[in-house]
Amino acid sequence: MNKTKMVSEKGVSSNSRILILLSQLEKANADPVMFDTENAKHITSKILHLIQTQEKTKKEMTAKGSSGIEIILSTLESSRDPQTILNVLYILNELISATGGRRVGVLISKGGTQIILQLLLSASKESPPSEELMVQLHSILAKAGPKDKKFAIKARISGALNITLNLVKQNLQNSKLILPCLQVLRVYSGNSVNAVSLGKNGAVELMFKIIGPFSKRNTSLMKVTLDTFAALLKSKSNARRAVDRGYIPMLLAIYQDWHRHDIRHRHMLIRKGILGCIKNITNVKLGRKAFLDADGMRLLYSTSQECLPVRTLDPIVNISSLIMRKCFPKNRLPVPTIKSVFNYHLPVILANGPVAQLYSLPPEVDDVVDESDDNDDIEAENETETEDDEKDHSLKNEDIETDINKLRPKQDLCRPPEELKYYERFFVELTEDFQGYNSGTEEVASNIPVSEPKFSGAIVVPTADQEPAACLNSVKGEKKTLRTDEESKQTLNSSFSTADLENQTSSLDMNNFQVCSEIPNSTKHLSSQCLNHELVRDMDRLSLGGECASKNLRYCPSKYVNGQNSKISHECSDCCNGCQSISESIVPSVVDTTTETTYVDEAENDDDSSSHSSSDQGFLEVPDTAALLPLHDPDLYIETVKNTKSVPEYTEVAYPDYCGHIAPSFKEPILERLYGVQRAKIFQDIERLIQSNDIIDKVVYDLDLPSCPVIDEGDSLKFNSQFESGNLRKAIQIRKFEYDLILNPDINSNHYHQWFYFEVSRMRSGISYRFNIINCEKSNSQFNYGMQVLMYSVQEAQNGRPHWVRTGTDICYYKNHFSRSSIAAGGQKGKSYYTMSFTVTFGHKDDVCYFAYHYPYTYSTLKMHLQKLESLRTPEIYCRQDVLCDTLGGNSCPVLTITAVPDPKHYENIFQFRNRPYIFLSARVHPGETNSSWVMKGTLEFLMSNNSVAQSLREAYIFKIVPMLNPDGVINGNHRCSLSGEDLNRQWQNPNPDLHPTIYHTKSLLQYLAAIRRTPLVFCDYHGHSRKKNVFMYGCSIKETVWQTNVNATSCDFQEDLGYRALPKILSQIAPAFCMSSCSFVVEKSKESTARVVVWREIGVQKSYTMESTLCGCDQGKYKGLQIGTKELEEMGAKFCVGLLRLKKITAPLDYRPNSHFLDIDTELIESSCKITSPTTYVLDEDEPRFMEDVDYSAESNDEADAELNENPGDYDTCTQEDLPSDSETIERRNLH
Repeated sequence: MNKTKMVSEKGVSSNSRILILLSQLEKANADPVMFDTENAKHITSKILHLIQTQEKTKKEMTAKGSSGIEIILSTLESSRDPQTILNVLYILNELISATGGRRVGVLISKGGTQIILQLLLSASKESPPSEELMVQLHSILAKAGPKDKKFAIKARISGALNITLNLVKQNLQNSKLILPCLQVLRVYSGNSVNAVSLGKNGAVELMFKIIGPFSKRNTSLMKVTLDTFAALLKSKSNARRAVDRGYIPMLLAIYQDWHRHDIRHRHMLIRKGILGCIKNITNVKLGRKAFLDADGMRLLYSTSQECLPVRTLDPIVNISSLIMRKCFPKNRLPVPTIKSVFNYHLPVILANGPVAQLYSLPPEVDDVVDESDDNDDIEAENETETEDDEKDHSLKNEDIETDINKLRPKQDLCRPPEELKYYERFFVELTEDFQGYNSGTEEVASNIPVSEPKFSGAIVVPTADQEPAACLNSVKGEKKTLRTDEESKQTLNSSFSTADLENQTSSLDMNNFQVCSEIPNSTKHLSSQCLNHELVRDMDRLSLGGECASKNLRYCPSKYVNGQNSKISHECSDCCNGCQSISESIVPSVVDTTTETTYVDEAENDDDSSSHSSSDQGFLEVPDTAALLPLHDPDLYIETVKNTKSVPEYTEVAYPDYCGHIAPSFKEPILERLYGVQRAKIFQDIERLIQSNDIIDKVVYDLDLPSCPVIDEGDSLKFNSQFESGNLRKAIQIRKFEYDLILNPDINSNHYHQWFYFEVSRMRSGISYRFNIINCEKSNSQFNYGMQVLMYSVQEAQNGRPHWVRTGTDICYYKNHFSRSSIAAGGQKGKSYYTMSFTVTFGHKDDVCYFAYHYPYTYSTLKMHLQKLESLRTPEIYCRQDVLCDTLGGNSCPVLTITAVPDPKHYENIFQFRNRPYIFLSARVHPGETNSSWVMKGTLEFLMSNNSVAQSLREAYIFKIVPMLNPDGVINGNHRCSLSGEDLNRQWQNPNPDLHPTIYHTKSLLQYLAAIRRTPLVFCDYHGHSRKKNVFMYGCSIKETVWQTNVNATSCDFQEDLGYRALPKILSQIAPAFCMSSCSFVVEKSKESTARVVVWREIGVQKSYTMESTLCGCDQGKYKGLQIGTKELEEMGAKFCVGLLRLKKITAPLDYRPNSHFLDIDTELIESSCKITSPTTYVLDEDEPRFMEDVDYSAESNDEADAELNENPGDYDTCTQEDLPSDSETIERRNLH
């Protein structure tokens, strides 16, 4: 009979069999009174057999809609038979072991973890508890616990914590039982409350008992124990307990033992686990002290060096590096105070303003190392960039404005009409009849105030010597001067002595000056060696001298005409030592093509000595770039500098600003960083503490010593930053070819260290120099993603290549051991500065080179460019320059009006002129964002050009332009603030006329236009972005802002014109560097006082934008993979103008369109939401892939998410425009490959 039954069952499909068995088990569970124990045991054993032998049975059990898990759990609750319970537990273990994920989720959703915890509690009351039962229970909990978000709380409430802990205590020799128990303890300890509770009950001591020296036995147990121990030690109370027990030196000894014996590196996870425990203990101050006392730095350094050759041991090297950097003694910056070296006394100091708070502090507490216990607020070193992004997105969502009433634009002039009437003077074009209009430059010149020269002392321009071989060559042919004496009226005399050359340049008359070179006179037969010594060590500057300058000294730049070059010379008289002069020349020639310029160096001997004066002449080339730079004039630049007022009262001019910059014709790719660069530099930093034999630690430049900032001794490099826009506070020689550099904060501030611009000289060629800027503040930088610093070589410029070029290798940006005080970090304790490190190999010995954060563009350069633009104006161009106001520092802020001159013969032309829409542009509110000035330069040049498109643009609009909103910040080398110590782009809501004059009066211009019903069609503020690639825009949209807040967008009872998207969309089509998918139109609370939002909300300009240009390069379009240069930035400025003309064509018929043009964007946003993979359109923070070696943010060993990152090194791709469902959807998509 039984045989027949078995045969019939075999004839049934497996799916049918499992369903039959589950049905039978369900019936047995339905009547607990009649529950047949033997039958249940028999059924569960059959189900177990099917699951173990057939994979499809598991799928059937957990398929959607199946009640299989529910029936099994019901049996587990109702059965009292040990074997039946074990069968069920075996079934559950089989079900969740294979694929995990979804099946575990089904188990949790059916209440499985709660049922198993209750069973664990019941089983623990038996004496002794069943070992097999406990093994199975803990095995299931170890797999299901991590997926159950409430598991830790359930375990604590049910009392399971101590049950598992006691099992381990009582069965230390039973590895089969304690292995799953330890796995569950690890899950328990993921909750901080549970970790503290377990620590109080002896879990820390228990884990340390199991950990031991190297052994090939029970390595799995060792690994799990270390992971559990590390999880417990994340609790600071447990970490302190471990320190009190003396575990740090013992853990170091255990680690060293495993490192020594694990020759084949088969137990890397155990070694990493030991380091994980040490890392968590050193999160507390006592732990770091114990680590240093146990000589942990030296031990981990030596073991890491042995691991470096083996690539698979990189995780060990990274975590070792992280521990050493964390335990490296925190130091304050080596400066007397973190306040700026320069101080400016404000006319008004607001009681609650930043300056009042800054200077109310005692000087001795402004930059102290925080000694708070436990490092409670320290930046968590184990955070990954992904985790940071999640936190940032959370903050961003909170930052989005959710109040619809605040979002609605409300035009509010806040100024009485009689006050605004003052600004009529800036809009004379609205009343001009153009009868007898003079299109020459005289009228414009009369509007430009010319102040008396400020300086009575010398202005010097650093230069460099030529190569020795070339220096002995003389110029062939007749020398030609830039101007005759009658034309220039600037011929000066100069005399030099050895004493003058070795000391400071003597005072010169600034009203009568010229360019000269401080070259000592010597004979024509002077050796190269002697020339090199004299010219380089003592004479590395061009001085702009006066009456006491040497006789017959003239500036003679070469002229480029049709690809030919003429000779240039400097004529020098005899020195007081009687030496004869030398002749030298390296003459650049330019081969002009339609696409690029090629430079060829030539050196010719001079055979005709009769062409010289009675004494031999010395010639040093200062290239004339006038043919390629029509807006640059060195003489005019010097005249402009004389009227520029700086807080430090600069008396020097940087050679690149004087000579000019020609964009190189070659491409400059985004730098690909080699693997291991950052780690190698970090180890060199650690060596400073443990191997200090080669440490020099000598200050070579220090602005805190105003009488003698340059410490000139030995073979050290020579630094200088005392010129317009310069920023370098201190230079310290660390090793022979390594220097730490400290930047100066913004004036009247103690932070914003980002912009740098300084000069280096007295270098050797072919030697790699490492420079470390050690007081950066941002947590990440594009220097980690391919951006390079800018360098300008005077030697190269004199050889015909006056370029700022991207340079530097081994560039990285990482956290260092210099502590930021809580005062400097906005009240947060434990913050650290960051190091930006780069390596440079100079091509010329004793050159003079300049380094900058980005292409410098000074205030004096702007003034020079504006004057040159006015001189190039044609009759059909209306261009007027006014002084908007004077800045705090006494410098004028220019405002331009550009449009087309109408034909005054017909009134309709005047009428059309007066009704042209206004375009309002501004730039450079943040001094360090020099790229915005280069974009503005491109805009201005295009508007003033004879191009037919430019003429059409001028006929279509009236442009009102404030090209530099923060002249004082630019002049004084600030990065973000004005002399008031405040970010001017956060003052637009309520600008103070005394502290923020440029913002106050610029806003007044806009308020005046609104008052006379001439609200600008477009407002755009040009900016630079330090952590994003490409060029993009921020705009303002109510609907898109509401959409991002997860508020039902359809609940908004208004419609919104989509016109704010038109200009960015146009630019994405015509400008290669522009990226539409990076644009954002969200209004944030933190940006409510910026120009973009205030002009949109208060002035009523719907098309109000901030245009951000990258400081790095592009990752899309024509320039993908290239760093951005001045050529591309100026092109962007021109393309912006072209975009405005296209916008005119689109918006011209607006008055005749029906109301249907004003579309509700609800449908567009909702339809596109199906493809949204990122919660916001934000582009403010870093979206770059993380480096595998980025030990600054290295992953945890027991983090599953981080393990995936290690396997797939985080390449986040931003979707292209074609991937987006519509123009309105610009949300960034990040896909982890």
